[in-house]
Amino acid sequence: MSKLDPMTLALAEAEAAATRGEVPVGAVIVDGTTGALLAKAGNRVEELHDPTAHAEMLVIRDAAGSGLKRLTGADLYVTLEPCPMCAQAMSFARIRRLYFGAYDPKGGGVDHGPRIFGQPTCHHRPEVYGGIGETRAGDLLKAFFRERR
Repeated sequence: MSKLDPMTLALAEAEAAATRGEVPVGAVIVDGTTGALLAKAGNRVEELHDPTAHAEMLVIRDAAGSGLKRLTGADLYVTLEPCPMCAQAMSFARIRRLYFGAYDPKGGGVDHGPRIFGQPTCHHRPEVYGGIGETRAGDLLKAFFRERR
């Protein structure tokens, strides 16, 4: 049986989030050296009544919950460009690499908006790779919001 790539796992988490009525964003954190899955989650803002329960925040909390203070060797995959809050959390966690799917011109904080990693006050900048699985991630989001209009 072949191992699923991290973005495929993140997309599955996004699909699961959509079925729960959440904005379909999914994230996973893997060990950057071994590829071992450290955490996976989809948005749970509505379910938890918590505006910070973004998929990225949940996987960072879960991975760090194993006793790690920093996630220096970890790579985070997420289906949507992280918002400023999540980007800053990634910097604090010392994420090694960020891979994201769809770009978010309205709410993004990495390639759009405040561009958190480019700020002089940002002390850690992960390597960033955008547009990974962009079409599938974008289609999930478009379908989700089209159904709600």
